[in-house]
Amino acid sequence: MKNRYKTLTLATLLSCSLLGPASVTAQTKTDKGTDLVYVDKQGILRWKKNNQEATFFGVNYTVPFAYGYRSVKARNVSPEQAIDQDVYHLARLGLDAFRVHVWDTEITDTLGNLQNNEHLRLFDYLVFKLKERNIRIMLTPIAFWGNGYPEKDENTPGFSRLYGKQKALVNEHAFKAQENYLKQFLNHVNPYTKQTYGADPNIIGAEVNNEPHHSSPKARTTEYVNRMTAAIRATGWNKPVFYNISESPTYADAVAKAQVDGFSFQWYPTGLVANRTLQGNYLPNVDRYHIPFDTIPEFKNKALMVYEFDAGDVLGSYMYPAMARSFRGAGFQWATQFAYDPLATAYGNTEYQTHYLNLAYTPSKAISLMIASKVFHQVPLRKNYGSYPADSVFDAFRVSYKESLSEMNTPQAFLYSNTTRTKPVNAAKLTQVAGVGSSPVVQYSGSGAYFLDKLEKGVWRLEVMPDALHIRDPFAKASPNKEVTRIQWQNQSMQITLPELGETFTITAVNEGNSYSATAKDASFQVQPGAYLLTKKAKSGVKREAAFGNLLVKEFVAPQPFDTKLFVSHQPLKEVSAGRSFPITAQVVGISPNAKVQVQLNNQAAGYKTVPMEKSGANQYKAEVPVELLSPGLVNYRIMVQDGNQHVTYPGEYEGDPWAWDYYQNEAYQTFVAAENGALSLFNATTDRSIFVFPNLWKADERQLIAASEPGQLILKLSAKDLPTEKTFGFQQFIGDKLKGRETELADFKKLVIRIRSGNATPAPVKVSLITANASAFATTVNVGNTFKDIEIPLNALKPAAMILLPRPYPGFQPFSFQSAKPEAFSLQQAEKLEISLSQDAKAAAGQVSSFEVEAVWLEKK
Repeated sequence: MKNRYKTLTLATLLSCSLLGPASVTAQTKTDKGTDLVYVDKQGILRWKKNNQEATFFGVNYTVPFAYGYRSVKARNVSPEQAIDQDVYHLARLGLDAFRVHVWDTEITDTLGNLQNNEHLRLFDYLVFKLKERNIRIMLTPIAFWGNGYPEKDENTPGFSRLYGKQKALVNEHAFKAQENYLKQFLNHVNPYTKQTYGADPNIIGAEVNNEPHHSSPKARTTEYVNRMTAAIRATGWNKPVFYNISESPTYADAVAKAQVDGFSFQWYPTGLVANRTLQGNYLPNVDRYHIPFDTIPEFKNKALMVYEFDAGDVLGSYMYPAMARSFRGAGFQWATQFAYDPLATAYGNTEYQTHYLNLAYTPSKAISLMIASKVFHQVPLRKNYGSYPADSVFDAFRVSYKESLSEMNTPQAFLYSNTTRTKPVNAAKLTQVAGVGSSPVVQYSGSGAYFLDKLEKGVWRLEVMPDALHIRDPFAKASPNKEVTRIQWQNQSMQITLPELGETFTITAVNEGNSYSATAKDASFQVQPGAYLLTKKAKSGVKREAAFGNLLVKEFVAPQPFDTKLFVSHQPLKEVSAGRSFPITAQVVGISPNAKVQVQLNNQAAGYKTVPMEKSGANQYKAEVPVELLSPGLVNYRIMVQDGNQHVTYPGEYEGDPWAWDYYQNEAYQTFVAAENGALSLFNATTDRSIFVFPNLWKADERQLIAASEPGQLILKLSAKDLPTEKTFGFQQFIGDKLKGRETELADFKKLVIRIRSGNATPAPVKVSLITANASAFATTVNVGNTFKDIEIPLNALKPAAMILLPRPYPGFQPFSFQSAKPEAFSLQQAEKLEISLSQDAKAAAGQVSSFEVEAVWLEKK
């Protein structure tokens, strides 16, 4: 990932109780030998101690290097403290794998000599801390990348800066520098573990480099891989060696011929850097992981790993277990998400804006990853669970786009990433509960994650994270000065229904600085962030310093708020039905319990009304718009917050009394009110910019907004020639937000109208599709001439069809389209996306241009 795509000085205080050097170290005492795993003759990674299949699931994490290092330092947090905190959270989530490409450019010179500097020391420290937690490590010694992203590269001393990725894979001097570096790096003694990386049993393998882009003759590529592998082996390394086969797929045969033990892959099924949160159901994008190299003889019987994966720009917590399921179906035994955000900077998601994962700041996604780890370790290798939606329920797991939910339900463990109504298989046998929101086991009023672990009969440990509230789009352009998720420490109500604890039990804080204690009544109590012992009996023999798994009872790490000031999050509906009241909802943070929130409305026809917004949940407020204001036309409104003497009005975040005679700010939200039989716009080239185009048509002659004959109207023009294998181009637009305000009318719409023309001399067959929330596409093909025409399509003419997977999954050899095996009957109420595409004639001459121009798409009732 990385380069494919003013710092703060105020430090965030962090509450934590961390392991010391003599903490959980059982693994280091019991491991024998330096190589814990091996690859058998069938290409299966196995434990040496018992020959059982070995599986590893976790994350990438970057604090020792590059922007990860600089950003933590800019927050006045020591990198060691950041590593301590984040590694605790990784262990808390039950992860057991770590991988990151080492920024060789920061720790070498141009000849590949190792520089014993701060970055190397911090990497050694991270390796040590991961070892304490029994989190296994895959080394990727060569990155090729500069160290800047998202900032400019620094003038680093390493060979990667001198040669760059392309020359590093073809230049003889670069080869020698890399061989020199690999030998010195793997012979380096970690001052914390007192071992070389090869001698450290917690490091289970090596991936030679990160995302190589091969361009030389194929024999030279095979030579490169073999020479780097030989350099690694020359240090006495007996562990598996992997090489990337997916980044340069046309060189797959050359890589497969090399003397390595396995191959590495990546998966970004929703693309990268959308600059906004993706809306819609993306489970079809992870229905399966396709590997196109099975026909290469040398590819067979090699171990497979995923060095990086993520559902980029997706905030929903339903993707990770489905990805883990598909990984196992494809034969993978190692998978590490890219990348876990450091606690110190996750308030702003600045490290890689297209990725966002942190236990405190994205609790639902973190629990989803925890469940995915369970999937990866539990689901049999190469087992097929069918196609979506059938594979939404598999083994002990369930994923749901509509509920934004990942779920695991076994007699021992009940895990859920969002509120669920599912009942546990056997509550009396549970030993582990973790979740966000509420369930039949835990009713909770907060929004942070919580964990319940049974320590002994009648004694459970409860860990509660602070509330996390997304106040801005975390995938929009990032800045250290912009908070995207607000942390709030506040008392919340909790009810725990576990037969073993009953209705009366004691709650006693165990983390440092927390003296809270209480007694549950009817299994209910108030709780603040922290770690607690829940005990049914009067006294417990469990000590604060006791270990359970790779954790200590007393441990707790959570961030204090980056900011505490007032902020209102609100997204207005685009259009609503006339004569029908609709709700205005807003998330309001940073106010006192006595604050007053109101919405002032006017309909541009002398109708004014001020309506109080009532609290509808934690930090949620709601008001109903009076029907008398909802005549066809436009409703303008503003949200006003009064907290003591402070007045702030949104949009605009303007301070000052909005009723004062000299208050001159007039910025407002607006919602259109449709005429009784008014059309419903699905796409308008003048205003809609959040489309996904395939392929990447960005050149001036490929993707244009041109003027229509009507004043103020634009036209989207797409042109393509020499299309890739799919021979298709087009676009998708999310329309669920456009339909929402007119839900009660949707059954009355009868036809889809598209204003379009073709740039071809002969009529072009344009496919028009509507895609539902259940990922069923319904389409028809219309012949489009070279003059603009309003083409009417009866909705009952739409038939089940395939849809393009957009954003296009990466690597590019992943499936291009998806068609539901069991499409439901078409329902406009379920529609979420509009797709318009044109398939190029397979017989088209090379260089022949195909194009179409779309002005607007809308629904009509008659």
